[in-house]
Amino acid sequence: MENTLLIGQILSTTFMCGLIYLIQFVHYPSFSYVDKVHYRSFQLFHMRRITPIVMSAMVIELVSAIFLFYLNNNLHYLYLLILTGLIWLNTFLWNIPIHNKLTKQYDLKNIKKLIISNYPRTILWSMKIYIIIVILEKKFIKG
Repeated sequence: MENTLLIGQILSTTFMCGLIYLIQFVHYPSFSYVDKVHYRSFQLFHMRRITPIVMSAMVIELVSAIFLFYLNNNLHYLYLLILTGLIWLNTFLWNIPIHNKLTKQYDLKNIKKLIISNYPRTILWSMKIYIIIVILEKKFIKG
């Protein structure tokens, strides 16, 4: 069971890490280039399409992190769980509210806030990748 959960954690985290870099450095900055007349429709489209993709991977990450720690009570799995929790907090306390403001109107100030508020998630997912590498090294290389 641990290996299945670990595979879920690895796949969801690496997927989200790649996605967050694309969003952080390409997609969110492109928001400022969208025509102000069509911006609201664009933002609604973005949220409607990205939410199921992101939330599916984030739920897999959260569930697998909870069960990995529960089953093993391992310090590395605790780190994964803490980092995952911080990502969820950042997402729901900062990113989603800014997106909701942007559904009302184009606002360059809020676009910049969105980009800035997304840096912690980018860093946290990168940290999770590092922890996963450490876990894999201990599990499969060092035995």
